[in-house]
Amino acid sequence: MRIVDQVSPARKAAFKILRVLKSGQAHSDDLLRGRAVSALAPQDRHLATTLVLGVLRWQLELDQRLRPFLKRPNAKLDAEVLIALRLAAFQILHLDRIPARAAIDESVQLTKLAGHRFASAMVNAVLRKLAAQSDESALPTPDAGQAFPQWMRDRWEKFFGAETASSICTHGQSQGILALRIEDASVEEELLKTGVRLAPGTLLARARIVESGDVMATDAFRQGRVRIQDEGSQLVAEIAGQGSHILDCCAAPGGKTLILAERNPKASIVACEASPPRLDFLRKRLLPLADRVECRLADAMALAEESAYDLVLADVPCSGTGTLSRNPEIRHRLKIEEFTRQADRQTAILTRALHAARPGGRVVYSTCSLEPEENEQVISVVLDRFPKARIIPMQARIDEMRSSEVLTPTGAEKLRTCLTPEGYLRLLPGLFGTDGFFVAMLEKSE
Repeated sequence: MRIVDQVSPARKAAFKILRVLKSGQAHSDDLLRGRAVSALAPQDRHLATTLVLGVLRWQLELDQRLRPFLKRPNAKLDAEVLIALRLAAFQILHLDRIPARAAIDESVQLTKLAGHRFASAMVNAVLRKLAAQSDESALPTPDAGQAFPQWMRDRWEKFFGAETASSICTHGQSQGILALRIEDASVEEELLKTGVRLAPGTLLARARIVESGDVMATDAFRQGRVRIQDEGSQLVAEIAGQGSHILDCCAAPGGKTLILAERNPKASIVACEASPPRLDFLRKRLLPLADRVECRLADAMALAEESAYDLVLADVPCSGTGTLSRNPEIRHRLKIEEFTRQADRQTAILTRALHAARPGGRVVYSTCSLEPEENEQVISVVLDRFPKARIIPMQARIDEMRSSEVLTPTGAEKLRTCLTPEGYLRLLPGLFGTDGFFVAMLEKSE
């Protein structure tokens, strides 16, 4: 029997992305900025983004609501069938403007198109029961905390207190602020003419916040003269500061490398990446800077250089728990034992970064993790093993950035409230509209 494809482009795109994410090999933030989604009409692109992030954010609640309507509530469903159920359930329970019938019918079609024609009747029946139940009773407002694994909430309460843990969960369930890095003031004027309205950044003078308009549809975005980049991510590169010979240990996708090149126009920069596909992407993105930025295939854990750079940025791979608003799938993949594995890798990278730094040189260590194992504990282990390293308190760097107008006056004041007793910077997710970041600056002694 031939199956007629009547699924909307937005739902089809969302289904494909969720299927890729199920494999654990990608991040939603990257896929939603990919070519397939960018090619959609603005309305479809917005709906696809809403569906993907909504399903991932509320997955635990959606599964809890769906299971009672299955004949065998504990049965293991095929991935495509489960995704189709979640897509419609999210629309029924969380999106007021979409008729339940449309959500159900298209999820049934998605089930058939994915090769599960015999499961389509079950999908139809389960979703109609869910829709009838939601029509008959007023549903309580979902608790953001219930959208996260219990072990995550317990850790954050232990480390940060109940109120802050609750704020982290609330931010993780919200659509993050869309922040930009602009090339110069003329780009801002150009965007305004295309209907994109911007507000000043919360922390940085060169950052902008999108208030309205479709940035991805502009020539400035397509040509790389304006970049979508979280303000916290921009901040890490700005903290790194100036140098004449610079090493970016874990450079892809290159947003921080571009800022280092912008702030250091006469410097030579080496940008390392261990993954060949990611290195290819990095090279293409940094091609206009090829005369002074070398993109090198290298594992930062095995760097052999000694005393070669006066500035090293070690923005290390991590669990990503500070980015759960943009990448909500992380909460479903992550296991608590992952922190130890990450910490071992991060310790190796930071140690090699210090070896690569010249005497008197600086190393900036950063993660987008909230977890002490990947942050303070890594620094502590490395300081014990590398006696020639010392912490530079971040207060001094914030003062420098304020004096040079890299930070806005209010941005500097806000960041001072985020300093730890050890002199590190901890930016909690959502506090100033950014992802969560941890940053430490070290100096290698003479």
